[in-house]
This record gives sequence, structure tokens and C-alpha cells, in this order.
Amino acid sequence: MINIEKAMLNPSSEFSHPEDVLKQKNILKEQQVAILQRWEYDARELSVAEEENMTGGPPNMLTEILDALHKLGVDKTGEHSPPTKQG
Repeated sequence: MINIEKAMLNPSSEFSHPEDVLKQKNILKEQQVAILQRWEYDARELSVAEEENMTGGPPNMLTEILDALHKLGVDKTGEHSPPTKQG
């Protein structure tokens, strides 16, 4: 059983791949979007760290995350945020 609250704080602790979020039928679409958006934020942070030569973390799955969000009908991510290196 997936711990939704934990997944919203740290998606990779509950899911191996972004596509796994979409496979969960007991999670509302809004929860799936929130989980994937959190994962997107984490992936963007990882990208910034990699740019600054701080590597050694988990693999970056930004493309997979954005694909999963697109499948949920979310095309624009980070649109309510000011422009930063993270998006």
C-alpha cells in the first residue's frame, strides 16, 4: 500500500518511476499531479546540482516526470513560479 503523504513529500521513496504513479488506481488525479509536480521540483534541483558538479545522487528522471504529467493533461509546469535555474 502506498503512503500518499510520504509520496507527496518524497515521491521516489514510494515509487521507482514516474509512470508508477499513473498505475495507482487508488490515488486521485489531483494527488497524482501533486506527487509528480513535487518529483519535478526535485528533478530540477538535481539538474542544478549536476550543473554545479555535485553528482552522485539518484538518476534524474525529469523527462519521464514531464511525460507522466503530460499524460495527466498537465502541460505547463512551474507556470506560477518566478523564473529560476530550476525552471
